[in-house]
Amino acid sequence: MTDPLHKDLLEIALEAARRAGDLLRDGRPADLAVADTKSSPVDVVTEMDIAAEKLITGLIAERRPDDGVLGEEGGTTEGSTGIRWVIDPLDGTVNYLYGLPTWAVSIAAEQDGQTVAGVVAAPMRGETYHAVLGGGAWATGAWDGERRLSCRPAAPLDQALISTGFNYVADVREQQAEVVRQLVPLVRDIRRGGSAAIDLCDVAAGRLDGYYERGLHPWDLAAGDLIAREAGAVTGGRPGERPSAALALAATPAVFQSLQRLLVDFGA
Repeated sequence: MTDPLHKDLLEIALEAARRAGDLLRDGRPADLAVADTKSSPVDVVTEMDIAAEKLITGLIAERRPDDGVLGEEGGTTEGSTGIRWVIDPLDGTVNYLYGLPTWAVSIAAEQDGQTVAGVVAAPMRGETYHAVLGGGAWATGAWDGERRLSCRPAAPLDQALISTGFNYVADVREQQAEVVRQLVPLVRDIRRGGSAAIDLCDVAAGRLDGYYERGLHPWDLAAGDLIAREAGAVTGGRPGERPSAALALAATPAVFQSLQRLLVDFGA
């Protein structure tokens, strides 16, 4: 049975993601510009990232003022309840800046360090993905009602469609490009969408066989990782480790180990 607290946390995350998604979709200024940069001059923040995070953290503060928050754009506070919210107000900022549709709002709730609820809203797709620990992964979209998500059935690695992403630091990307060069002859094909949260949900929805990336932060993957796992995918990092900045990987059970092995061998 799903914990009632986890269901309450999910409802807050769903409302916050919906409101932030509406703001980002409907409030995007025609002259949107870069407000700041992070790891490099091409790793950008816009005024809308900041506005969306303020909206999300404000709603959480109203509903659960004593919880902790870890937000990508600096909205970070300590809490006293054992609950921490992990927020990426705009995952895929460069896509958003250029008017590309692959961007999302990602909100997860952790209890004592374990992710127990997660929401990824992709407004330009008209889809919202969500999960509660032990309750399966679900989505709303063009279909009627809620759809239960399930990762793709077993397929060999050479028939697997894999997605990845690239860091914004030049020497890291160069190494990542070399990994792709070695990997692409061994799989069906490789995609690069530009939003880790959406890629993880696409694994959950059976649109990808696997996804990997180096350099992710907790807010990039907290919600999507839970959604992928609840849809039957396997997630992890380097062998025996959880997803981390060193390596984050999600794949169908048939693909996970062989893909992980290759990535380690190739230096991912």
